[in-house]
Amino acid sequence: MEQLKEKVNDIENILVKYMPSKEGYQKVIFEAMEYALMAGGKRLRPMFMNEVYLMCGGSDRDLIEPFMAAIEMIHTYSLIHDDLPAMDDDDYRRGRKTTHIVYGEDMGILAGDALLNYAYETCMKAFGCGYPERAAKALEVLTKKAGVYGMVGGQVVDVKMNGRVPDMDMLLFIYRLKTGALLEASFMVGGILAGADDKTVEQLGEIALNVGIAFQIQDDILDVTSTTMELGKPVNSDEKNNKTTYVQFLGMDRAKEDVKNYSHKASELLHQLDTTGDKEFVEKLIDSLINRTK
Repeated sequence: MEQLKEKVNDIENILVKYMPSKEGYQKVIFEAMEYALMAGGKRLRPMFMNEVYLMCGGSDRDLIEPFMAAIEMIHTYSLIHDDLPAMDDDDYRRGRKTTHIVYGEDMGILAGDALLNYAYETCMKAFGCGYPERAAKALEVLTKKAGVYGMVGGQVVDVKMNGRVPDMDMLLFIYRLKTGALLEASFMVGGILAGADDKTVEQLGEIALNVGIAFQIQDDILDVTSTTMELGKPVNSDEKNNKTTYVQFLGMDRAKEDVKNYSHKASELLHQLDTTGDKEFVEKLIDSLINRTK
């Protein structure tokens, strides 16, 4: 889809715009940050954030762009740390060697730390755009969804369950936090920065929650059915790391059915939203998650 490529290119230009210059004694960390951040990918989180912002009537690029860059930095830091030997111990991500393989485990850890901290520095650039209260509220949501009550919390439970079999409630808890939390942040921050009311922001979070679960179940499916070439990282990683997945719990057919069910639920909730902007692209983006191969 040509429109999608254009939006990805736009996001990558934003990322380049907000990254630090590669100079000084600590130059290597800037290089490692850029290596990880500019490795490609779907850029779903900043894309959803921007599309929801437009859908809710937002128009100030200087307000939304720092948060778009920040959420991709946070997502990328989580991938760097996820690939480390102490976690999933993966050598490839997005079709090329992982950050710790290229720069060493020490710089891999520090590159993740640097991206997380620089993400919050980047958010602060939005505070001078005339809507400091919106920026503050958006930053509160982003920090919570990225932390122990969000993505990090989900990762903690995922790691602690390694080699053990969780029940379905715990598995869905992991999916809601580890994968769903940053997507929730994308939708909610987009709405907040556009000036959406609390009810709409809450509805946006519910839409994103369904998208996140669908996305993670599809990830489980692809880990079994895809190839390393298609996926851009090793397949059967979950089996290698003794992780119980949705596919193992309920089987492939049920997993595929539930991807469609969660995605359909997200689309239904989207249609119920009372917004001023066009919802069509957001809906297309949700639908594309069902059929993705990487």
